[in-house]
Amino acid sequence: MYENEVEIKNNLGLFARSAMFFIQKANEYKSMIFVEIDNKKVNAKSLLGILSLGVLYGQKIKIIAVGIDEKEAVDSLSDLVEKGFLDYELQKEDEY
Repeated sequence: MYENEVEIKNNLGLFARSAMFFIQKANEYKSMIFVEIDNKKVNAKSLLGILSLGVLYGQKIKIIAVGIDEKEAVDSLSDLVEKGFLDYELQKEDEY
């Protein structure tokens, strides 16, 4: 198991578009990945799970992974959150 706590820096929190980016990134890994806030833990690969947390700007979440690529998964998702999802959003726009 590997985990890291990060602060949400996206002005809109972890909703809609940012949640989709987060889930897409999480699905790149084989490990089981979870997001935890206020003792509520959800599957990081589930849109409904992520949205049910209601994570707002400035709140801290814990990203937890268990599996073969757990460290890489947590580090990558932590980086995505720390950068406010900007790099991933720009990358996705370039693909269109």
